[in-house]
Amino acid sequence: MKIRNISKKQQLTMNWWLDRRYSQHDAIICDGAVRSGKTMSMSLGFVIWAMSSFNGGAFAICGKTVTSLRRNVIVPLLPMLRNMGMVCEEKVSRSYVDITFGGRKNRFYFFGGRDESSAALIQGITLSGVFLDEVALMPRSFVEQALARCSVNGSKMWFNCNPDNPSHWFYSEWIKKAESKKALYIHFTMDDNPSLSEELKNRYKRLYSGVFYDRYILGKWTVSEGVVYPMFSQEKHTISIIPECERYIISCDYGTVNPSSFGLWGYQKGVWYRIREYYYDSRKEGQSRTDEEHYKALKRLAKGYKIEKVIIDPSAASFIECIRRHGKFRVVKADNDVVAGIRRVAAALKEGKLKFHDSCTDIIREFGLYRWSAKAGTDAPIKENDHAMDDMRYFVSEVMKENADNFFAMSITR
Repeated sequence: MKIRNISKKQQLTMNWWLDRRYSQHDAIICDGAVRSGKTMSMSLGFVIWAMSSFNGGAFAICGKTVTSLRRNVIVPLLPMLRNMGMVCEEKVSRSYVDITFGGRKNRFYFFGGRDESSAALIQGITLSGVFLDEVALMPRSFVEQALARCSVNGSKMWFNCNPDNPSHWFYSEWIKKAESKKALYIHFTMDDNPSLSEELKNRYKRLYSGVFYDRYILGKWTVSEGVVYPMFSQEKHTISIIPECERYIISCDYGTVNPSSFGLWGYQKGVWYRIREYYYDSRKEGQSRTDEEHYKALKRLAKGYKIEKVIIDPSAASFIECIRRHGKFRVVKADNDVVAGIRRVAAALKEGKLKFHDSCTDIIREFGLYRWSAKAGTDAPIKENDHAMDDMRYFVSEVMKENADNFFAMSITR
């Protein structure tokens, strides 16, 4: 097999363990921009190194979840390995793949490092090497447990991530200390993926702004600060005439002491319009509303429209049960990953895929007030003026999830 269009950084990522300058290193760290080809070169290099160095070994390939790992890494990786002549026998139900090549056979287990409890999943196994994809999204306890499993002589650790907050533990403990930890550090930009066209590069540059542009396009470990959605413009994003829409969805951020915010969204020609909203602040009004009273408001918001589903804050258990008990609307619990959701909303705003009727005054007001926390080491918005912001984020995370950031492009000839 011949692989064309591979940059020098991609070549080094794949072959560093053969280079006399780095062969005695214990680890490699690749970070930087999205779509830069680091995941392709690292995943392929990891397997080639493992198959060249061990026989009968056990290895771990880790992502935030096994589902995202399989989608972003395993699915594109296996065809490349098979094209190289490797025999790959994947056991999906058991989350591993056995790979045979040149008379050698090794097993590669798949693990998800979603939260602190994930460390228990990898505990006890003995590994000859580990590849941690999107390591900055994993809890430190999981990562350190995975590294502790690498107790076989000659084992090596492979790290891959997009930048985060500069106070992030991985930046402090690994990237800034790469030399002392005997780790090769390689920083990628989109220009390091020669198979990515200028048109695609410009497309991704248009998708992001603010902190996300700095991190995902420039590849910088940057502090989040200022307004969360600086790309929002009343001139660009608000409308006075509602178009005829073909789909309708409602999103809800539910509160008892805090405000409740519901948004009615309509879809037409690639754009979602916030047609109208319900916003109730019990502190401002001087009295709280019951679940039944909020449900009546939900029905009024939906009146005259065929509602596909109601997306709601997953912690609003009593209100979810109230809606289900009435049997009128299909309820979907929202994805509450805050930073990922903000990134999706920012991209949708940047591309003009979200518009707001000028009667939706509460969400328009919150756009100007919703800010990042200035607390050192955090990467979260201030929990104020965020209720319409949250219901919008729930909505976008459900219906407009972007493709995974680990896309790569390459050319292979047999």
